[in-house]
Amino acid sequence: MHLATRATSYRIDLPAWIDDELVDVPDAIPDRTERMRLVHRLAARNFREGNGGPFAALVAETATGRIVSVGVNVVLASNVSSGHAEVTALGLAQTALASWDLGGEGMPSHELVVNWRPCIQCYGATMWSGVRTLVVAGDGPELEQITTFDEGPLTADWAAEFEARGIEVVQDVLRDEALAVFRDYRAMVDAGGALVYNARGGAE
Repeated sequence: MHLATRATSYRIDLPAWIDDELVDVPDAIPDRTERMRLVHRLAARNFREGNGGPFAALVAETATGRIVSVGVNVVLASNVSSGHAEVTALGLAQTALASWDLGGEGMPSHELVVNWRPCIQCYGATMWSGVRTLVVAGDGPELEQITTFDEGPLTADWAAEFEARGIEVVQDVLRDEALAVFRDYRAMVDAGGALVYNARGGAE
């Protein structure tokens, strides 16, 4: 390939089925648990549709529950390794609000709701996004044990690092429901119907 024919742009698009899933969802979901329930629903469908892993996220106004964006993992659909649910949801929220800083002056506080502790990539993306709260279904080794994904070398004090930067961390919101989605995904992997994409060297 000649340098003149190099790629100069790439896109991260949500799959078309998202519209079907959101058709009856209100603009605002005041209850945080219900926001997480929506995330689990999107994650459960995402891997079955072949878009990527069993992961979803949303950005909402913390006080009102107004949904600004949703995201799912689109690594396989987009052929972009950074197309994780958190990155997708954050980028779409920033685009919708025309601001790289979701905690900018004059803006309401926003939170990211995701169905497990962020991987090493999404850890940084969340920290620099401007959200004031991170809501996760769970934290711990279960995700990697069940799915065999490599989530990267996060330190034990990962939540404290968010808190030190003024980002509240809320954990264990519908944790068992998250694990159920991961187990369903693993069953599909074991049956040969889903791909675990760990594009990294070293021991498997």
